[in-house]
Amino acid sequence: MIRDYSKLMLRAFNAEADVLVRGLKPYALPAAIERLTKVSQTIQRLGKTMSIRVTDEYLRLRIAELELTADFIQKKAEEKELERQERERLREERKVQQEIERERTKLEKERQHYLNALDALIAKGDLEAVERMRSQVSDVERAISDVDYRAANIRAGYVYVISNIGSFGESLVKVGMTRRLDPMDRIRELSDASVPFNFDVHALFFSKDAVGIESAMHTRLAKNRINLVNLRREFFHATPLEAKALLAELAGDLLTFHDIPDALEYRQTQKLVSERRSLEGAG
Repeated sequence: MIRDYSKLMLRAFNAEADVLVRGLKPYALPAAIERLTKVSQTIQRLGKTMSIRVTDEYLRLRIAELELTADFIQKKAEEKELERQERERLREERKVQQEIERERTKLEKERQHYLNALDALIAKGDLEAVERMRSQVSDVERAISDVDYRAANIRAGYVYVISNIGSFGESLVKVGMTRRLDPMDRIRELSDASVPFNFDVHALFFSKDAVGIESAMHTRLAKNRINLVNLRREFFHATPLEAKALLAELAGDLLTFHDIPDALEYRQTQKLVSERRSLEGAG
């Protein structure tokens, strides 16, 4: 009878432990260990008259299983997030390269057009028009040089400070950088259907070392970081004015900074909500 009762108790303990392992979330590890320990104590209390209990060694083994499982799940989640981030980085880099190629192709065609026109003007002997055309050719060639520089220097790009008070409140900003030729393309992508309102731009400026400025900003705002696990999430507890002060230290007086976000859709929504409440109150 004692042997059969022992098997029954062991099966109940293992069943509880297996359920905890299968449904374990890394953040719930302490609660799972506490639950399993209580099950062990319950078995010891119910089997006291027959000296039946779960040994401390076996309990430690099953707790170790929970700890290893939690660690494995956490590592798998981190690997998956790193893979997702790498895919996103590669997609962004492809977009940058495609933009650069398109812009260079367009400028090359434009330069050839101007060169053909220049040859025709030289043949006609129109010296004044020739000088104007040479100036336009020079402008296009400078633009091509800028594009080639952007393609070669992966640290060059735009640093941005944006906020979204309708989605996250007034004391939260995102500080990042993009290598896009038109940085607003990146801002518009961030304002997709995953957030209820569009982001507002407080600062957006080009730097030959955008990577360095972004990194320095993140270091200065580290204590205000929202997500302490995934550092690719570039959101910080800070007001636009606080971000402005830090940027001024790094970028000097070249900043054009908008202290107060437009937040047009959010403010219009608040106005409509207020009007609706007034009508409901009047009714």
